[in-house]
Amino acid sequence: MASFNKFQKVLMLAFDWILYSAGATDTCQVTVTQPGFQEAEYSMHTVLLTCAFSASGCSLSKPQVLWFRFFTNEHEDLCTPECTNHQKFKVHVSSENNVSLQINDLTVNDSAVYFCGIAFPGSSSPHSKQTGDGTVLTKRGPEGHRTEEFNSMIIISSLLLLYCTTVFTILIVYKKISSGRKIFQAIAQELQKQRYAEHCQQPDHLEDDTVYQNR
Repeated sequence: MASFNKFQKVLMLAFDWILYSAGATDTCQVTVTQPGFQEAEYSMHTVLLTCAFSASGCSLSKPQVLWFRFFTNEHEDLCTPECTNHQKFKVHVSSENNVSLQINDLTVNDSAVYFCGIAFPGSSSPHSKQTGDGTVLTKRGPEGHRTEEFNSMIIISSLLLLYCTTVFTILIVYKKISSGRKIFQAIAQELQKQRYAEHCQQPDHLEDDTVYQNR
């Protein structure tokens, strides 16, 4: 962290040196915002880092857009404002207050903290040039890619196991229900036979009683 703070101070000094100029407006104030984190998949070869800013009391001239990046022990000027590598880096102005940095041929080595800087060179106000808090860009390596596939396989296997267990449980319950129905049907048929037998025997008794009474 101490090393990072040291390089951040060096960055701000370099930023001031690049943008220093005498200006007419002292009330110019710039605010820069960046997303804190951005992750690139292993298969991605191009990424866009976004940057938004607001300006009040500044001149109507177009601001300069600068990009830097920090590694563990060093920082690199990417576009100040011209990009050092036009094939690798390119600055886009998507709208009036939104810019982005396009990084081509993205590799794991491009994982770093990227800072966006906005400046109005026509102003001498100390607030006329500001940087964002930085975007931590991370690109997954082949190991992370394989890990993701492995995790996907585990999830799919777990879902298949859950599906098979559910189907097996349903089959067992259905078999028990079917078996219970058969037993119930057998009992019902037996009761029906007994009732039918009793019903067939009742006329004989009635006839005997009638003959006895006539006698």
